[in-house]
Amino acid sequence: MSDTPNHPAAPQAPTPPRAPDAPPQRKRRGRWILALIVLALIALVVMHVLRGKKPVRAAAPQVVTVAPATLGAMPVTLDALGTVTPVATVTVLPQLSGYLTEVGYREGQDVVKGQFLAQIDPRQYEISKEQAEAQLAKDRASLAQARADLERYTQLHEKQSIAEQTYTDQKFLVAQDEAAVKSDIANIKQFELDLIYCRITAPVSGRVGLRLVDPGNYVTASSSTGIAVITQMKPTTVQFTVPQNSLSDVLQRVNAGAQLPITVYSSDNTRQLATGMLYAISNQMATATGTVTLRASVPNDDEALFPNEFVNVKLLVDTMDNAVLVPTPAVQTGAPGDYVYLVNANNTVSVHKVTLGPSDGQHTVIVEGLAAGQRVVTDGLDRLNDGAKIQPSSGNPRAAGAASGAHGASAARMGNASHAHAKPLPPASGASAASQSTGAQAS
Repeated sequence: MSDTPNHPAAPQAPTPPRAPDAPPQRKRRGRWILALIVLALIALVVMHVLRGKKPVRAAAPQVVTVAPATLGAMPVTLDALGTVTPVATVTVLPQLSGYLTEVGYREGQDVVKGQFLAQIDPRQYEISKEQAEAQLAKDRASLAQARADLERYTQLHEKQSIAEQTYTDQKFLVAQDEAAVKSDIANIKQFELDLIYCRITAPVSGRVGLRLVDPGNYVTASSSTGIAVITQMKPTTVQFTVPQNSLSDVLQRVNAGAQLPITVYSSDNTRQLATGMLYAISNQMATATGTVTLRASVPNDDEALFPNEFVNVKLLVDTMDNAVLVPTPAVQTGAPGDYVYLVNANNTVSVHKVTLGPSDGQHTVIVEGLAAGQRVVTDGLDRLNDGAKIQPSSGNPRAAGAASGAHGASAARMGNASHAHAKPLPPASGASAASQSTGAQAS
């Protein structure tokens, strides 16, 4: 046995923790550096874009057309749809029965009052008249005999040679015969009238329509179709309606004794057909439409208006004198309401709210918000805003206030103004030229 003591084994030293790898730290630092570089690039791009937009904001003033507000007269009119209504449309009906033997008119012919139209066979009415004349002769003879007897009875009655009853009865007999004679005379007049009715004439002057009955037909007094229809062509009337909100102005003028003229246009509103005067207003309002019917008289000497034709009517209610007028294209409607672009002294524009009045298509009345002499923009309005700089065109400003039908020409002028705005100004130096060219292309 060994004397060497047994010692326990010495414990091993703990393993120190392993340090993290260096490459992940380098990756995170690389990401941060890349992000900073990207942000720097974005900032440079934004600055470049902002710097590139500055020439656009400082672009040349927009070329526009301006016109001054003027004082003038503006007619106050009402536009309405109307119908040509003849003064008289007469259906010629037979007033007795008989065969139609003759027609004396041509279809579409103009006739005058009393002109012959048709003939009904008169023979049966001539016979009836002759019978009535014979009865009249008989009754007159009876009356003469009764009067002679009455004369004798009167003499005897004075001498009290006959009875009182006989004398009285003879007086009654004379009265009866006198009444019979009057009845016979009335019958003769009736048959004479029937003979007149057999010859049918035009009751009014006008134009005959298409033939309704041919000769040879048996017509009766109860016929509803009639023999012909006559329509008076001139003068004629035009019937139209106006809304109830406009009626008060019309009544005020009519009650004051004013004669309100009307102008009649074709259904497509392209041709003026006639003129006339308002002469009647209906006494009731149509509850379904809220309108009232008016009627105007038109001479129609050239027969330009045809019965039952649809037309457009323009009623002149009043005329505004010394009204502030601007060309209609200058008036705009948007979020502020009705407004115009007012030209300031420093060649800038400002949005100016106005109150509108009537318009004739070419000019519009400004009731409030504008004075005569102030200038407004009439063309080149599409790119304007409040405070924008402008350059008034050298052309005639009034050309921009053409009639409302000249929208195509206005659009062409707007296009020309836009092209003029897009052209760069003459450069003063190379760098300035490059900057202005960039701004013009961006605009």
